Amino acid sequence: QVQLVESGGGSVQAGGSLRLSCQTSAYTYCMGWFRQTPGKEREGVALISRYGGTFYADFVKGRFTISRDNAKNALYLQMNILKAEDTAVYYCAAGDDCTWRPQRYTYWGQGTQVTVSS
Repeated sequence: QVQLVESGGGSVQAGGSLRLSCQTSAYTYCMGWFRQTPGKEREGVALISRYGGTFYADFVKGRFTISRDNAKNALYLQMNILKAEDTAVYYCAAGDDCTWRPQRYTYWGQGTQVTVSS
């Protein structure tokens, strides 16, 4: 059974940093980080292909860095210069296509809360 388990969320002040990790048993071409706040649709934050190609949402470019360690089956999201509007539940996802459409991802983690206070 495929599992994705996130860790590393928490509370931080604006301008601070957090690093999210996702341990996965999925062997897929693309992995990504999505986030969701109450009443809003889940949105893509960053994607990475198996061969290292990366894609970022405009609102995190220059602040967040996605990486993966295929040998360890792990996905990471380094988040710097955090803003209050980054507050959300962050999910890791795995799928066969690198797309911003969450419905195209087959496997999801349970989510980890990130709270940024201003």
